[in-house]
Amino acid sequence: MTSALLIGTYTETLPHVDGHADGVVSAIFDGDIVVEATVAAKLTNPSWLTATADGSRVYAVEEAAPDGRVAAFARDTSGALNALGTVSVGGAEPAHLTLDPSERFVLVGAYGGGSIAVFALAEDGALGDRVAFVQHEGSGPDARRQEGPHVHNLVFDPETSELAVVDLGLGQVLFYSFGEDGALTLRPEATISPGAVGPRHLAFHPDGRHAFVVNELDNTVDVLRRDGDRFVRVGGASTRPEDAAGDSSAAAIRVSPSGATVFVTNRGDDTVAVFSFEDSAGLKLVASESTRGKAPRDLILTPDARRILIANQDSDSVAVFSFEEETRSLEFVSLASVPTPVCLRLV
Repeated sequence: MTSALLIGTYTETLPHVDGHADGVVSAIFDGDIVVEATVAAKLTNPSWLTATADGSRVYAVEEAAPDGRVAAFARDTSGALNALGTVSVGGAEPAHLTLDPSERFVLVGAYGGGSIAVFALAEDGALGDRVAFVQHEGSGPDARRQEGPHVHNLVFDPETSELAVVDLGLGQVLFYSFGEDGALTLRPEATISPGAVGPRHLAFHPDGRHAFVVNELDNTVDVLRRDGDRFVRVGGASTRPEDAAGDSSAAAIRVSPSGATVFVTNRGDDTVAVFSFEDSAGLKLVASESTRGKAPRDLILTPDARRILIANQDSDSVAVFSFEEETRSLEFVSLASVPTPVCLRLV
């Protein structure tokens, strides 16, 4: 099945990446390979993007310092992105953004700034007023990477519509109530400090009872279980095999539609870790597959979970694998050339 694919990229050389793309990339995924990759919008470091459910509106960060921005686009029937404007997010290096469940607001997390900004959206999808702003304070145990707050991921709880904010710098997942007017109210009693170092991204299990947090700095995944109106840690696993050597850092985490399989990308090892998950048996690493590239960042599944796409940031490629959940086997299918890919979105 052919699908449109949007790809977030880096366009500048930064301490952690040699970015050399020109902006947001638009491509076609034909079911086996990514083709027709072209620049859809020229932006500075559009490293993360999201879209409305119908694909008609697209939002991308501009990961820059000292003041990052968010850009809005209308996507027409041809797939072209038409600019609707950009605004400052009030913080450095925005690294993630998401739409609220009603698609009336866009929320942006600034990694360098350690902050969250909420913008109302106009009827045509354009960015309106900033209606909320939260500044995190504090630090974590790693003096180099956790010297201050670093908001890395924003995810709405599908059961409660609360906002889970993964802050790598604080080493915490914080939960906020989200108001009808876009206001954010911290629920301090729900804050989680995972058992590992450097929480980066969170993914909810489709059962509504579990969630998984990938920890970048020590390459682990925490298993969380809902306990009343909060989550508690009930287990975890390493993203690397026991014989792994050298430096590596975990990046993206995804859960299959059945909830039986969890995937994590590892930069350094340049692998995708494949886990089995059962409530009774917990999380178990069952395979570690080369991504056929360097520094794999985002990983996405097709709706039927028969194909997995991986963005190899430092080798300028998007890899495609077939996936059979019964055996949890990945088979390499193709590799396409895309400059400095970071974020993948099927629309």
